[in-house]
Amino acid sequence: MGRIKNKQFAVIGLGRFGGSICKELFKMGHEVLAIDISEERVNAYSSYATHAVRANATEESELHSLGIRNFEYVIVAIGANIQASTLTTLLLKELNIPNIWVKAQNYYHHKVLEKIGADRIIHPEKDMGVKIALSLSDENVLNYIDLSDEYSIVELSATKKLHLKSILELGVRARFGCTILAVKHNGDIQLTPSPETVIRECDCLVLMGHKRDIKRFETEGM
Repeated sequence: MGRIKNKQFAVIGLGRFGGSICKELFKMGHEVLAIDISEERVNAYSSYATHAVRANATEESELHSLGIRNFEYVIVAIGANIQASTLTTLLLKELNIPNIWVKAQNYYHHKVLEKIGADRIIHPEKDMGVKIALSLSDENVLNYIDLSDEYSIVELSATKKLHLKSILELGVRARFGCTILAVKHNGDIQLTPSPETVIRECDCLVLMGHKRDIKRFETEGM
């Protein structure tokens, strides 16, 4: 598998959510500009970013001086100040940033961000709550990603019922309309496995499909 291409990210707001994103992106080798209005937070994350700068992101002149237009991705992770988050997003849109991801505080904030054109709106607590609830209620679910209201990608642990059966035998696509994107066995990952790929108990299956069909596969196929 090829090396992940390095990207340029700016993270605005270094609270718990923004700070953790900043750390992880930097750890992955990406270029990260960390921005916060608090000098204390900027100092705390200076070791976890390519550059850490104290700035007020609601001031257009300060965004210009940071060279924010050169960044492919900007994550607005401003905490409880909805007004600052909204104004920052609006300024970034006017600067034609290609990818603006914003943390939403509530439903109304989400609707405003949608109207002004945020590319992706994140609800960290809600998203994590969904993942935890699924893991608690369904022991076969290892991980879960929402693609839309109807479609998702789920990591499932193969049960004894699937042991030594091929993907073709399981009829994952024909019977359930789902696609197995990858199979993980003893740490080795096989991407886009062939219909002849044999599944073993406890293998990790990365499955994509309509939520209804994935649930049907879990109920009838596993």
